[in-house]
Amino acid sequence: MASLIGAIQSLLPQHEGLLPKWLLFVAITAFGNTIQSYTTLSFTSRVYGGPTSFPTVPNPTPTTPPSLNRQVTPLSSRTFGTWSLIQAFVRLYAAYNIDNPAFYQLAYLTYLVAFGHFMSEWFYFGTCRWGKPLAGPAVVSTGTLVWMWWVWGDYVQ
Repeated sequence: MASLIGAIQSLLPQHEGLLPKWLLFVAITAFGNTIQSYTTLSFTSRVYGGPTSFPTVPNPTPTTPPSLNRQVTPLSSRTFGTWSLIQAFVRLYAAYNIDNPAFYQLAYLTYLVAFGHFMSEWFYFGTCRWGKPLAGPAVVSTGTLVWMWWVWGDYVQ
C-alpha cells in the first residue's frame, strides 16, 4: 500500500503548496469535460440553459430538460470541448512548471478567459442562468484567479 501511495505521489507536481495540485486537478477535470462535450450534449446543455431566440419550448425554465435546450448544438458542444482541451493542457503544464512565469501567466489567462466567458454568457447574452451548472465554473474561475494573484510571488521569482 505504501508503494502505491509513493507511486501516486511521484506523479503529482513536486512544487510546494496546494496551487500546483489544484491546477492538476482542474486540468484533469477539464480533460473529462472535453470527453463529455464530444460524447453528449447533456452536461453542456445544463450550463447553457438560458433563454434562446429559437426555443423548442415556450419560455424555458430551470427545470426544462437539457434535450429541449437549443442553445447547445453538437457543433457548439465540440467547440466547447476543444476550448476545454486547450485550457486543460495549459493548466497541466503550469501545474508542473509553476515557477515559470510564462506558464503561470498563461494558466492565469485561462481562468480570466473562463471567467469572462461565463459571466458574459450570464449577464450579457443570457444563455446561462445562475444555478449549480454555472456555479461550478464561476466559483472555480473566480477563486483560482484570486488565489493565483495572491500567491504569485510564492511561485514566480
